[in-house]
Amino acid sequence: MFEGFSPESIDFLWGIRMNNERGWFLDHKKQYVEHVYEPMKALGKQLFQPFLDSPGSELKVSRIYRDARMHHPLPYKESLWLCIRKADAYWAEAPCLFLEITPEGVSYGFLMWRPKPSVMETFRKELSANPRSFLELIEKAEEAIGFPMQAECYKKPKETNDPALLPYFAWRQGLSWCKEVPPGEEMFGPRLYEDVAELFDKLRPVYDYFNRL
Repeated sequence: MFEGFSPESIDFLWGIRMNNERGWFLDHKKQYVEHVYEPMKALGKQLFQPFLDSPGSELKVSRIYRDARMHHPLPYKESLWLCIRKADAYWAEAPCLFLEITPEGVSYGFLMWRPKPSVMETFRKELSANPRSFLELIEKAEEAIGFPMQAECYKKPKETNDPALLPYFAWRQGLSWCKEVPPGEEMFGPRLYEDVAELFDKLRPVYDYFNRL
């Protein structure tokens, strides 16, 4: 059961940022496991419950150890994340619901970071064929969440005959709906699960839409 992150969680992440070497990590490994990794696993398990009946969905929880094959000069990450996504998809290309903890706090929401150009072309074709369903979906999500989706855009949008679709034909990558929470009461305690679960529920139709593409 997720009981919340704590000031010790943030202290550890600041510590590994300032002391990213094996000796310091081994001296503080218990703090990492108890205050960062185990709470993240517990939170992910609870958040994944509504997706258990969704075929092909999986929960991923990162570890702090960097992949040695990447030849990064530092051995440890300074953040941890969890994400819910389709099991057969590469994380950078696939739609996902995510949460990340860093020394600055937590962020969570929807992300499709680097979709393939072919996926975005399929999106534009689907949008042209069925504009009303997507526009209603986005309008409902924006109303529920309180702010619009963000995206990296082409300098010159792709062509469309429908002016209402022009903003979406400009989307290139980096599609995101994200909330950021600094260290404090909202982050430290079980309430965080309720807040994240509520946002994931509001974002689920958008997540499902892009997965269908």
